[in-house]
Amino acid sequence: MLHRFANPTRFLRLADIIQPWAAGLTIILTLTGLYFALLASPGDYQQGETVRIMYIHVPAAWMALFCYTALAVASGVALIWKHPLAGLAARATAPIGAGFTFLALVTGSLWGKPMWGTWWVWDARLTSVLILFFLYLGYMALQDAFDDAERGAKASAILALVGFINVPIIKFSVEWWNTLHQPASVVKMSGPAIHASMLTPLLLMALAFKAYYIWLMLIRIRGEISAMKVRALRMRQVHGGEPTAVSGPAKEGAD
Repeated sequence: MLHRFANPTRFLRLADIIQPWAAGLTIILTLTGLYFALLASPGDYQQGETVRIMYIHVPAAWMALFCYTALAVASGVALIWKHPLAGLAARATAPIGAGFTFLALVTGSLWGKPMWGTWWVWDARLTSVLILFFLYLGYMALQDAFDDAERGAKASAILALVGFINVPIIKFSVEWWNTLHQPASVVKMSGPAIHASMLTPLLLMALAFKAYYIWLMLIRIRGEISAMKVRALRMRQVHGGEPTAVSGPAKEGAD
């Protein structure tokens, strides 16, 4: 199964099936989630209407961790088994994950100002998420930092694998250290500590972001495959095109 979709043609056939469904689910889930988040759900008794920021912030933070996990797994597969599409998947995931992380940081600051009285605090959760953002940027920078694309891919894959240690740190930071950030209220052994009227838009937006990730990742992988084909065509033209161009007119003149 690992190498079944190493063939770009086979992968693109599968993408043709998945992509419209991912796009449709993204639109439907986003519209439904925003309806529940902005209109159907009540304000919080402590946070008031500011709680609605959480319906974007929390799913974005979840996706920041999910994307980096996917990035690390794809990088490991590409590094160990030399799977070509795994490397493309990692490359496609990085900017999407960086976008979700940036969104989580911005919305967290917007929520923190009225709740904590400050835009930013250097506590464990916020600092580790900021480090995650820099890891995404570092991965993308290393991809194009070398003249040899293979060296860049290897260096960025190693960074992704080493940086994965930050994911459990982010997850458990509110339990390991005393921070201003509230502890987990959805994924708990005792069940969610949040009312269904607020849990519904939260989960709908989380699913919408997940569908958006799949949709956008497939688009980006398609772009990477097309770019590879263009580069291969140019290389063939450089190494083998000139003799063909000369022999063509010569043959026509001889005729």
